[in-house]
Amino acid sequence: MLDKAPTTWRQAGRDITPENLAYIRTFAERFPGLSRTELTATLCEHLDWLTPAGRPKFQACSKLLARLEAAGELRRPALDERFSHPGPHARAAAVARAPRQRPSVVSSLSALAPVHLRLVSDRADEHRFNDALAQCHPLGYKKPFGYWARYLIESSEHWLGCVLLSGAAKALTARDRWIGWSERQRLANLPWVVNNSRFLIFPGVEVPHLASHVLGQLARQIGEDWHACWGYRPLLLETFVDPERFRGSCYRAAGWTLLGHTSGRGLVRPGKTYHTRPKLMFAKPLQAEFRTLLCSHQLRGQSAP
Repeated sequence: MLDKAPTTWRQAGRDITPENLAYIRTFAERFPGLSRTELTATLCEHLDWLTPAGRPKFQACSKLLARLEAAGELRRPALDERFSHPGPHARAAAVARAPRQRPSVVSSLSALAPVHLRLVSDRADEHRFNDALAQCHPLGYKKPFGYWARYLIESSEHWLGCVLLSGAAKALTARDRWIGWSERQRLANLPWVVNNSRFLIFPGVEVPHLASHVLGQLARQIGEDWHACWGYRPLLLETFVDPERFRGSCYRAAGWTLLGHTSGRGLVRPGKTYHTRPKLMFAKPLQAEFRTLLCSHQLRGQSAP
């Protein structure tokens, strides 16, 4: 149970300090566009409320938010059927669908033009998008946390691939040193950094320079699209590339900056250590003054977030 004390809330064996509570309130106020599910999952990530395996303690956090709301300490988003998600059996069935046969596309970029990024806005395209990543991307599909955007890469005749954007990595030594922000600034301003968590050109699509062309278009388009969806413009894109699979050539060609390698140690969890393969880290500023803004308190005045 959750017990309220003058300075501390307690839920599922964890003390929720006044600092935690202030952060929860501020985050909920600044991100009114998130559904309840997305708000809960993102707070789990930001507050390190995770299992030893690194999964969000979703039920515990959800109960905490509900009790805080009942006590008048917090106002959560209204329930919205548009953000409901299918149960595990429905999700398993979706992933198990037979792969769609996609035609091979061998062409020059100029002959294929115009190529454009179309923002996914309906449930049918969302299912197509998720299935394509599950079937064709080396990392499969993982539901994004926080704010997100799905794009279909299309020409006039073909569906060529997918781009998924989601919440930024919580802490990265090389990135954080490159930006120059303090820990407090990072926690406050991290939502203005967006992660290109999946980038897929379909097998059979052989179009030289297509990937870098798409990344250039993404950098020009994301500000307006993100503002239309979520009410603010991001300042920086980031991504990770497995050097055992790829060299990141398309990111370099599109003007992304190589920041270095991840440590390969994964996130540090109490009582647990594990390793992942080190990844190349790339970043793409979206505004000239991105460092000044990310290392400041100026973003707090924006209405959303």
